[in-house]
Amino acid sequence: MARAKAARNSDGRAMVRIHCPGCDESHVLAVDGAGRPNWGFNGDLDRPTLTPSILVTSGHYSPGWTPDKKCWCSPPPDGEEGWGFACERCHSFVTDGRIQFLDDCTHALKGQTVDLPEIEEADHDA
Repeated sequence: MARAKAARNSDGRAMVRIHCPGCDESHVLAVDGAGRPNWGFNGDLDRPTLTPSILVTSGHYSPGWTPDKKCWCSPPPDGEEGWGFACERCHSFVTDGRIQFLDDCTHALKGQTVDLPEIEEADHDA
């Protein structure tokens, strides 16, 4: 079974989707080479290689966040319900069907290299 899935977004742009075991969610990357920011892709859905690295951030790890801005991981004022989100950073290289998590990741697979999980056909497109 494939470790990546080819897809198209609503604009028809070629995408590749992988399931990240560190985040336990899909990362969908543009690979169409149409002059816009995109990733290089070796075309192999069973043993994908994507270049350059993949960086996914949320909350205060996101570009543009400054300490004067409230973050969704900040404790809410007394009596208010929290946002329910965690701030995360996932930074990886995907080579020959394996994903290498860099040391700046915030999840449990930080610093490890593991096989990409297989993608089920039932998974949705980009």
